[in-house]
Amino acid sequence: MFDFFISTAFAQEAVATASKQSSMLAGIAPLILIMAVFYLLIIRPQNKRANEHLLMLKALSKGDQVITSGGIFGEIIKVDNDKNQVFIQIADNVKIKIKQESVAEIIKPQTSTQPA
Repeated sequence: MFDFFISTAFAQEAVATASKQSSMLAGIAPLILIMAVFYLLIIRPQNKRANEHLLMLKALSKGDQVITSGGIFGEIIKVDNDKNQVFIQIADNVKIKIKQESVAEIIKPQTSTQPA
């Protein structure tokens, strides 16, 4: 006599379970999207810059014109990779010792192009 109620109850439970799963996926999807955007816009470019800086530090050699992270311009007179130090001449008879990581960039010599 009450058999028709049983099949309806099972059907309602199946629909409720399916809607819970889809709502859980809909709740997680924005978090995954935010993490993907965060990675693409912040983490990946920062890692790329850090790797480029490490390659630049490995390429330091005597005679390179550099700028330190403190804004000091100078010429490398000695690189001590064992102690992680660089000796820079910033003026006549003025030499300083800095950590190798403090070198911000190598200044490329400018080629002067004069119109003919």
